Amino acid sequence: MSGPWVGWDHVVKIDPDKPLAEGDTFEDVVATGTDAIEIGGTLDVTEEKMQRVIDACASYDIPLYQEPSNPAVVIDSPALDGYLIPTVLNARSAFWVTGAHKEWVRMDGPLRWDRTVTEAYVVLNPEASVAELTEADTDLSAADVAAYAAVAERMFGQEIVYIEYSGMYGDPARVAAARDACDSATVFYGGGITGYDRAYEMGEVADTVVVGNLLHDAGAEAVAETVAGVRDARAAEPPAGD
Repeated sequence: MSGPWVGWDHVVKIDPDKPLAEGDTFEDVVATGTDAIEIGGTLDVTEEKMQRVIDACASYDIPLYQEPSNPAVVIDSPALDGYLIPTVLNARSAFWVTGAHKEWVRMDGPLRWDRTVTEAYVVLNPEASVAELTEADTDLSAADVAAYAAVAERMFGQEIVYIEYSGMYGDPARVAAARDACDSATVFYGGGITGYDRAYEMGEVADTVVVGNLLHDAGAEAVAETVAGVRDARAAEPPAGD
């Protein structure tokens, strides 16, 4: 069964270790028009920081998901719609493919499988913290990326394939290759979205564009421009079957 992300054009990712831009509130984040909020970060994330952001977003009518970087920061909160758990397909360290997930399953208390979905990450920026942490093999061609996407969907049954360039703007051809390789999985793109034009370009080749650093660096108004870019790209797409 497909999740709600099949209808998401745009997602804001909030890093709990970073403040919002000066003058911004979480109400401003919701008012950008984004389809969902994902809370997660790679470094220096704690339960306390996660809880703070979840509490701040809890009163707004918007899908709210946690993307925990490790099992120790998972928050059991009714405010969350669920958990999006990264598994990094091109990690050289097996811990980030299945090891961390095994530890989460072993944690005290029953795991809410009905609220838990994995994201099949392909990390492509070698200088990103997530690439260094997972020892990702980032030297991949478009054909390599397409193959990973096909493995994720057809062998492992993943509903989300996440092309991650965290910290830099990526190659639309590689993102398009991933999308072309998938029949039903939703292809997320994240990395280097700094304004309308880049959001439009990636909106043409990804199903969902994720914006993170821009929120903390430039603020909610700048994020709203990326929402417009993605939506305009969607509106320009030919109807299915044409």
